[in-house]
Amino acid sequence: SVMATGTALKLCDYVVTEAGFGADLGAEKFFDIKCRKAGLSPSAVVIVATARALKMHGDVARSELGTENVGAVEKGLANLGRHLENLARFGVPTVVGINRFVSDTDAEIGAITAYCNDRGVDVFENTHWADGSAGIEPMAARVAELADAGTAKFKMLYPDDMGLWDKIR
Repeated sequence: SVMATGTALKLCDYVVTEAGFGADLGAEKFFDIKCRKAGLSPSAVVIVATARALKMHGDVARSELGTENVGAVEKGLANLGRHLENLARFGVPTVVGINRFVSDTDAEIGAITAYCNDRGVDVFENTHWADGSAGIEPMAARVAELADAGTAKFKMLYPDDMGLWDKIR
């Protein structure tokens, strides 16, 4: 992974690393391990959200995910909010990409968008699964803009020499 990223950084203007699920697992490993050991300093972060996942966090059964439920989306937004809080601690600008699917309603997407807007986080409705690259161009342009701006102030949350139990706390 480190070699692939290093090679990509030499060959491309922008490198995107898919770090895995959630800011409490994928991003933490990426920042705390990979960036630390490889000397990387990310310029921007994209957290992906879906109405379906937020409804699941809002206690909707899998069999009911195709039915509009704005209340469940709103309840599930607490999970997205926590990921945004976690990411903010690293000092890297973050955007939210909503992967929009045909079963998502305008009201559900609107709830996600309003939540992000209220927190000053750029949010983009992405349809790349249906529209190819055209369905994600606005978000890609914003991420490139953030990377080029150089405003990221990436920082580690703890020093290497800190004890394991203190790191966990």
